[in-house]
Amino acid sequence: MNYQVLARKWRPSNFTEVVGQDHVVKSLMNALQHDRLHHAYLFTGTRGVGKTTIARILAKAINCENLQEFNPCGLCDVCRALDEGRFMDLIEVDAASRTKVEDTRDLLDNAQYAPNFGRYKVYLIDEVHMLSGHSFNALLKTLEEPPPHVKFLLATTDPQKIPVTVLSRCLQFNLKRLLPGQIFTQMGDILKQEQIESEPLALQLLARAADGSMRDGLSLLDQAIVYGAGKVTADDVNTMLGTVGQHPVENILIALADADAQAILNKVDEIANIHADFSAILQQILQVLHRIALVQQLPNGIEHEFDKAMITTLSQRFTPEDVQLYYQIALVGQKDLDLAPDSRMGFEMVMLRMLVFKPVSVESTPVKTKQVPLPSSIPKPQSAINVEQINPSEHVAEKVIQLYSSNVSPANHSWTDMIEIMRLESFTKELANNCVLEHIDDEICKLHLDASHQQLLTSSREKKLQQALQDYRGAPLKLVIKIEQAQLETPAVQFAKDQEDRQQAAVDAINSDANVLALKEHFGARIMPGTIEPI
Repeated sequence: MNYQVLARKWRPSNFTEVVGQDHVVKSLMNALQHDRLHHAYLFTGTRGVGKTTIARILAKAINCENLQEFNPCGLCDVCRALDEGRFMDLIEVDAASRTKVEDTRDLLDNAQYAPNFGRYKVYLIDEVHMLSGHSFNALLKTLEEPPPHVKFLLATTDPQKIPVTVLSRCLQFNLKRLLPGQIFTQMGDILKQEQIESEPLALQLLARAADGSMRDGLSLLDQAIVYGAGKVTADDVNTMLGTVGQHPVENILIALADADAQAILNKVDEIANIHADFSAILQQILQVLHRIALVQQLPNGIEHEFDKAMITTLSQRFTPEDVQLYYQIALVGQKDLDLAPDSRMGFEMVMLRMLVFKPVSVESTPVKTKQVPLPSSIPKPQSAINVEQINPSEHVAEKVIQLYSSNVSPANHSWTDMIEIMRLESFTKELANNCVLEHIDDEICKLHLDASHQQLLTSSREKKLQQALQDYRGAPLKLVIKIEQAQLETPAVQFAKDQEDRQQAAVDAINSDANVLALKEHFGARIMPGTIEPI
C-alpha cells in the first residue's frame, strides 16, 4: 500500500540523471567547479521539465560534504537529509499558496541568521510569479543585498509576470521541452529496471502524448501499467488515450496520395469503432504533414523520431504543393470539427475537401489552369477555364525582340513600339506613354502631351527622352513637345483599356467555367470579389 508513483520514484537525484537539460546542467557544474555561484537563480520552462528538480539538486550540491565530480555524493549527512526532506537549511515554499506580503516577510526574517547545519541557507520558491507586488518588493530588498550565506532558487512557468527588477538580479536558465525520443528512452530504461513488459510502439505513443513533459509522460506510463494489468501494449495505450496509432494515420495519407475516397472512408469507419478522438487524429495528420514538408525541403537537416521509414515514403508520394494545401485544409478543419453535427462527419468532410481541391495540371498549350476533380455524382467538366496567360514582362521582352528582328523600318514603327524599343525608365517612360506622336524624322520629333499630365514634363525627363530618340534614330534630332488636349488615344490610355478588357475576359471565363459552376452548385462555393486577375 506504500506504492510510489514513477515520477517521484525515478526523480533525478544528481545532475547526471537529468534528461534533456544539458545546457543548464553544464553551466551549474562549471559554476561549482570554479566556485562562481550566483546568489539567485531563476529556472523557467513548461510543466514537468525539471525546474524544481534541478533546483533541489543544486541546493544539495552547494551543501554536499563530498562532491563527486561536482555532483552531490548522495551519501553524506547533508545529501541524505535533503533526500529525506529533513534538511533544515532548505526552505521550500510554494508561492501559489503564500502570496501575501506578510508571508514573504516572515520567510525572509530568518535570512540574516547563519545556517544551522549546511554551508548555505537555501530558499527554494516554486511558482514565484504568483507572489503579489508587495511580496516581490519585500523579496527585492533581500535580493539586492543578500547575506553571503543565503542562496535563492526560484522556479516559474510564467517568467513574464515577474518584475524586471527581480529578473535583473537573478541568473536565469530556460529549460527546454523534452523531445519525444528523450522521453521514450527514459521510459524504456525505467520499465527495464522495473521489470515490466512493454511494446516500443506503446512507449512512442506515450512519449508523444507527454507533449514535452517528462512528468506527464511518467504519469501516463503509470496509468498505462495499471490499465494493462502490468503490461504496456500499443492497443491498450491507444484505447486508454482515446487515439489511434500511427499506422491508421499512415494508411489515411496513403489513400489520400492515391486519391482513393473509398479507402479513406473505410479507414474512418474502422477508427470510429474504437471511439477515437477525431480532433486528436487530425492533429496527428498535421504533425506528419509538417515532418513531410521538412523532409522535402531539408532531407538530411532534421532528426527523425520513430517514423523515419513512414515519413520518407510519404514525402515521395506527395508534391510540396500538395503537402502545403493539405496542411492548411487540416489546420482550418480543426475549427470546423466543433461546428459539424458530429466530429466524425467533420473529419470526413476535411478529408474529402483535400481530395476535391487537389490541384491537377491540364496539359494544354493555350490554357494553363488547374482543374478540380469532382465526385462521380457531379458531371465532369468538358472544358477548362479559358483565360489567356500573359506575363507583362515576358510579353514586352518578346515584343521588343520581334521588333528588332523584323525587317520593318524604324520609320514604320508605332509610337507604342518605339517606347518599348527605347526601354525608357520610370517617369521618362510615363511621360512618353502620355504623349501622341505627330511626326518624326532624323531632324525633328514632334509630340503632343495630354494637358492632364503636363506635370510629367520636366527638363531632365525631356532631355532623357530626346537622347533615347536620338539613339533610336541614330541622328541628332530635335524634340518638340506641345501641351494640349489629346485628340488621339495615348499609349497609356490604350494600355488601360487593354488591361480592362483582359480583366473582364478573365472574370467572364471564371464565371462560365464548368468546374466553378459545379463547385457553386454542389458546395455552395462563391467567388470572392477582387480575387480574379489575368496571369
